[in-house]
Amino acid sequence: MTAIPLQPPRRLIEFTLDGQETRVPEGSTILDACRAAGKDIPTLCQGDTLTPKNACRLCVVEVEGARTLAPACSRRAEPRMVVRTDTERARHSRKIVLELLASSTDLSTTPRAAEWIKEYEAKPERFGPDAARVDEQPRIDNDLYVRDYDKCILCYKCVDACGEQWQNTFAIAVAGRGFDARISVEQDAPLTDSACVYCGNCIEVCPTGALSFKSEFDMRAAGTWDEESQTETTTVCAYCGVGCNLTLHVQDNEIVKVTSPHDNPVTHGNLCIKGRFGYQHVQSRD
Repeated sequence: MTAIPLQPPRRLIEFTLDGQETRVPEGSTILDACRAAGKDIPTLCQGDTLTPKNACRLCVVEVEGARTLAPACSRRAEPRMVVRTDTERARHSRKIVLELLASSTDLSTTPRAAEWIKEYEAKPERFGPDAARVDEQPRIDNDLYVRDYDKCILCYKCVDACGEQWQNTFAIAVAGRGFDARISVEQDAPLTDSACVYCGNCIEVCPTGALSFKSEFDMRAAGTWDEESQTETTTVCAYCGVGCNLTLHVQDNEIVKVTSPHDNPVTHGNLCIKGRFGYQHVQSRD
């Protein structure tokens, strides 16, 4: 029999969201309330399995009485709070953030980035060709995944997933300061010489494709990556008895990558190296 952890019920709090009286469980964030109400608030650094980092500032909303805009991903809803999500001030802030990110970072593989740039009428090109960029080639030093720092927005999600929030490997961290800040392993060494255990949990949380499966990277380079034609099948990993769920992404009858459901109580989106990368035997023709 499977044990189901029970928690005491949370009381509901009432506040005003875009002119509507809203009730959410105590402890919910404004972003939780927005999503429950069907409001589409853009965000990049927020992850449903990680503690909010407040790094990208794309989800800011206006709270009545507050001097500054509040990040919806971390600001808790409070009784009698009055929140407006689509004010001119909030939209202008999101527009500027998108312009700054898109002018200095390659967002070509960031889901919905192009849609948001169009929605908020952002014009990244107005900063000109001299906008700060990493301008370095993708780092391909192993057969499992690729680090393309030209796409990194410094959201810190990979650092948290590798560190104390999940893996506790601490293989990657932020090196440098200010405009020189970069995600790096110790001594900026090749990944093969670092403490990395190749669980790929950093790939799972990366919002921009700065970290990607080698298989996906190669297929994108060859022009054969077609996410719309891919099917997803969730199964159970057979390597050990933990019972991790795997979602197999299949294109042209070949597994092209493996993820894990974030709402699974066993994995919460995390896997080990065998679960995430050890699928080649499934389609071996030898």
